[in-house]
Amino acid sequence: MHSMTLYQKLAWSFIFIFSLLCALVFNWNKQLEQSAQDHAQQNLHLQLAEHLVNDNPLIKQGVYDYKALENLFHTLMILGPAFEFYFVDSTGKLLTYSAKPGQVIKQKINLIPIKELINKTSTTPIYGDDPRSNTQKIFSAAPVYNQQQLQGYLYVIIGGQTFDTLLNNIKSNDILKIGAIGFVVAVITLLIIMLILFRFFTLPLTQLNNEICQIRAANYSLTKMTQSPRYSGNNEIGNLSKGVHGMLSRIDEQLKSLQQADKQRRELLTHLSHDLRTPLASLHGFIEVIKKPKSHLNEHEKQHYLSLAMDNCQQLKLLIEQIFELAHLESGQVKINTETFNLGELIYDCLAKLALTAQKAGITLQVIPEICDFTVTTDIAKLERILTNLLENAIRHTPEKGTISISVSQQSEQLYVTVSDTGIGIHEDELHAIFEPHYQARNSIKRGTSGLGLAICKHLLTLMNSNIEVNSTLGKGSQFRFNLSK
Repeated sequence: MHSMTLYQKLAWSFIFIFSLLCALVFNWNKQLEQSAQDHAQQNLHLQLAEHLVNDNPLIKQGVYDYKALENLFHTLMILGPAFEFYFVDSTGKLLTYSAKPGQVIKQKINLIPIKELINKTSTTPIYGDDPRSNTQKIFSAAPVYNQQQLQGYLYVIIGGQTFDTLLNNIKSNDILKIGAIGFVVAVITLLIIMLILFRFFTLPLTQLNNEICQIRAANYSLTKMTQSPRYSGNNEIGNLSKGVHGMLSRIDEQLKSLQQADKQRRELLTHLSHDLRTPLASLHGFIEVIKKPKSHLNEHEKQHYLSLAMDNCQQLKLLIEQIFELAHLESGQVKINTETFNLGELIYDCLAKLALTAQKAGITLQVIPEICDFTVTTDIAKLERILTNLLENAIRHTPEKGTISISVSQQSEQLYVTVSDTGIGIHEDELHAIFEPHYQARNSIKRGTSGLGLAICKHLLTLMNSNIEVNSTLGKGSQFRFNLSK
């Protein structure tokens, strides 16, 4: 069983509250109308009983012929059918009355309301007992004396049963029915209008709920949704819908980024496993050859195999160091320690460190301009690592008799360092991928490369708030350019 929607809850709540309020207002209005009517009627006939006592000799003398008094009451009722007449003694007992025998069910009434009315100790309307029913009605009353001695009270009910019957008949006529029907129609019309307004106001919430249900069915992925419903109203619900879709789009992007990073990490592990396995296998093979008791190797051959084993050990050590360095950079825990130093001195130190390697490869190293006197403020150790990686990468991909140069130029408050080579170059469609960990260009010359050097450079320059750019022409060489703040 489905739970009620917000609109249904609001509609039923409104109907209940509206009906209750209508009932309360109707009842209050009816009571107010009756009270106002009783107040007017009682004030209008307040002196009626007193005038009857003073103007009628039969009552005024205080000598009562109850039969004659009863006939008088009947006569008065004919003249005023809206009244009922009673004569009660000083204790409230009925002595005679205008009603027919059998219609009076009370033979004694409460005198407190009568005394309140006579003494005017309470405000009207004042209600007294109706001897013909168990209800309370407005009345007029006056004391009757005989030689200064209280004989009883003339008690006149205003609006007796005859009057009530006639009034009820009038209320049930066609005019009042039409009025009542008009009132009911107006109330129903108002109710329908309010329900339509509720529907109008809750429709955006319903549409937003449908969106959320479809998004949940698509496992909170916008790309998996067969359709993308969207409430685009310029209000709070519209802003909420835009926020939900924007949040989901951002989550989709982050999820794709995580999936791509996970894919790259798996590929990196695969390549690293291969690169670790290769020098380990070579190292194991050379040591195994040297260790054989009957290898019949002379001293020169042993030294040659040991040298090859040392080269593989060095390559393995370099690869492991780069793996740890890249992992440390990706963890986000690396800090930048800035200091001011001469950039030219650092460049020449890096060239001197790699001069022997370049000389063995038949490569010329140069600095442009030769007198490189520029001052920078940055992390000297990380900049040295960047320059060393770029130079090593250039040496690996530059053939014999090639040239590698480091040039420095100044533009405004920025220094631009460019590492250029006359090597094999990079295919244009691979330029965007060479900074990914362990990416190898398809024309790469693998002189002990690990494929992590450029990725480390990219991470270090990002930490130093610098950007690196690459331009390359296949067969002519490559240029790596980054900026530094003075």
